[in-house]
Amino acid sequence: MRLSVSPASLLALLLLPGASAFAPHRRHATRGSSPLSMSAVERNTNFGKLAGGYLFPEIGRRRNAFLAENPDANIISLGIGDTTRAIPPTILAGLQRGVSLLGDESTYTGYGDGNGREDLREKIAEVLYGSRISPNDVFVSDGAKCDIARLQMMFGPKVTSAVQDPSYPVYVDTSVMVGQTGTQDEKTSQYGGIVYMECNPGNGFFPDLDKVEADVIYICSPNNPTGACATREQLENAVKICKERGSILVFDAAYAPFITSPGTPKSIYEIPGAEDVAIECNSFSKYAGFTGVRLGWTIVPEGLKFKDGTPIRQDFNRVMATAFNGASNIVQEGGMAILSPEGMKEIDVLIAYYLENASILRTTMEELGYVVHGGVDAPYIFVELPEGKKSWDVFSEILESAQVVTIPGAGFGPGGEGFLRLSAFAPRDGILEACERLKKTMAK
Repeated sequence: MRLSVSPASLLALLLLPGASAFAPHRRHATRGSSPLSMSAVERNTNFGKLAGGYLFPEIGRRRNAFLAENPDANIISLGIGDTTRAIPPTILAGLQRGVSLLGDESTYTGYGDGNGREDLREKIAEVLYGSRISPNDVFVSDGAKCDIARLQMMFGPKVTSAVQDPSYPVYVDTSVMVGQTGTQDEKTSQYGGIVYMECNPGNGFFPDLDKVEADVIYICSPNNPTGACATREQLENAVKICKERGSILVFDAAYAPFITSPGTPKSIYEIPGAEDVAIECNSFSKYAGFTGVRLGWTIVPEGLKFKDGTPIRQDFNRVMATAFNGASNIVQEGGMAILSPEGMKEIDVLIAYYLENASILRTTMEELGYVVHGGVDAPYIFVELPEGKKSWDVFSEILESAQVVTIPGAGFGPGGEGFLRLSAFAPRDGILEACERLKKTMAK
């Protein structure tokens, strides 16, 4: 006997749960849980240690919340260090050339050297380091911040890191993420397992390294957020101590082009022997307005080795080859234009513009009676607040009354409490207007 099944009945059978090999598998919910609310994957416990969000998105969140309540507000940002001047002609032409090369099959390029174009690495070594370092030690990347995270990935969870306090948050946050730390102490706002190197006006915002015991020491000069520049003597001592103790110095030189004072080192490799102990991170973000374009580099000298004799460059190369595919071909063409004689002249003009902004901000705050740090060889002004004033409170007061965004010093670590950071990267008219507003809001 043959069964007759209509097409409609067959379709209904196929749509029954489990009737088709392509039907989605439904797991039965267990008591007290919903199959749609969470996965069965445990969270990385290190991320649970992070206290609050990353600083700069938090500033943006508070700014946006204020704008939502005050849509007609005219906000001026002296907050995040984001460049505002247009990319200069020579450098822009380099980027445009990079795009054009991709539009012709005879000049098109796909994947390149993951560590960067050879000619770009040669130019970085020659123009920016006076050939003191080898092009083979240069790793071209998408910026210093990203490279610091990659270095932390390489160092792993067993090292002890030392950071300046206050400091750029990425050093601390990445230390937490890779498992180098304990939880944050609510009283001190410090993470267990990190060495916080006290930096304050009394020591010129440079730590007493004789008291520091750590595997990896992070130094930023010109410093973010304080604007302080390390002297040659301070860096010579840092190299000496790292050699004696077997520590590695990670030198963040992202603001090096702002140094104009004679004799102040722009690179750790100006110090004899630094190639034996130091890694340097740098970026074109502030050199050439590449904050949104993304191009940087890290120097890992050939002679720098781990305890077991493994070249550090070998392991960093493995990280870069695994977790990075190389900087954009377009952007690297722009990098070549930056390092041309014409490009370097254009950079000098950009730097002079932002340093003039810094001078205006510094002078304004001094005239208001505040003690001010930075703003000379750096684009940041670090303002001492009246005793007892909390930096987040002052941030809110200035945003609400002057409609000016600043950065509270406490966002850079416990050592930043009692200070306010002002950025010189706003347009000139914004700087001048902000100063007029601050004269009213911050008058003592």
